[in-house]
This record gives sequence, structure tokens and C-alpha cells, in this order.
Amino acid sequence: MVVNKSKSAFRTIAEVADELDVATHVLRFWETKFPQIKPMKRSGGRRYYRPDDVELIRKIRTLLYDKRYTIEGVQKLIREKGIKAFVGEEIMPDFFETPEELELNESVRELLNAIAAELKQTCDDLNKALS
Repeated sequence: MVVNKSKSAFRTIAEVADELDVATHVLRFWETKFPQIKPMKRSGGRRYYRPDDVELIRKIRTLLYDKRYTIEGVQKLIREKGIKAFVGEEIMPDFFETPEELELNESVRELLNAIAAELKQTCDDLNKALS
């Protein structure tokens, strides 16, 4: 059981499996069946689940184990209702939005443009060095 972690902290696959009482291989399998489950992966493939990933998995688990839905039935529910309606208000409002849907304020836009310019310059410098 997860102890001394804030509600907003990322969880490892073992922590999520323990919290939801499912095996880790089941979580990995569900990732193949539900593309909406997108844990961050670090070097070595180590998974870190965001709080909203955990809420989505909790809902999927309830439907599969408690309400006896099939995987295809849960997939259909997600398709028909949409992910936000499927999970409910527990998720962050922008969790499932794509970057194109997010509005950026001017200062964030300027910062991202500066980072992009710096990365481009670094790429150019590396290409020159390799030539």
C-alpha cells in the first residue's frame, strides 16, 4: 500500500497494482487494450502512472471485475461516451487533451519559442561538428 505519498504523486506499476488489487501483468495488458492509459515511461521502460491514469484504471477495473463487462464492452463505452464522460469529474480538465487543443498564454508561448530556437541552434552546431 502507498504510504506518505501525496494524492498528486506519480505511482509505479507495483504501487498501482497493489492499490487496485490487480497484477502488474494485467496493467500492462490493459495498456494494450486501452490506449487511453498512457503512463510515463522512464529509462529501462519503468512506468510511472499519473493520478488520472490511476482513476481511469480504477474505473476500468470496476467495470471489468465488479460489473462484469467485457474488454470490448468497456472499449465501446469509452468510444461512445468519450474519455472525460467515462471517467467523470475526478480527472484534471486537460488531462486527455492533445497539445493542439491547449491554449498557451503569451509568456509560455515565448518561452517555448526560445527553447525551440535554442534546440535548433544546438542541432545546427552538432551537424557542423559532425561534418
